[in-house]
Amino acid sequence: MRNIYLLKDLAKISGYSTHALKFYLRLGLLKEIGRSPETKFRYFDDTSYERLKKIRDLQKQDFTLKEIRNVLNKESEQKVSCQ
Repeated sequence: MRNIYLLKDLAKISGYSTHALKFYLRLGLLKEIGRSPETKFRYFDDTSYERLKKIRDLQKQDFTLKEIRNVLNKESEQKVSCQ
């Protein structure tokens, strides 16, 4: 079963602030899976949460946000080419 989160809920379970998550969205480190047409609330899922855990791990290894974006993009490309 796939969990769906609002931004505030994703912030709560990940330990990041909502401001940090919005910043990551602007940088392309995090992507929403959808939006409510009525409220414009963003939706995220478990893959978003796993991505945030990966970001945190890379930050602990002193990767810059630019380097993290490159790592995540390469991983995404590898997943697509394997399918």
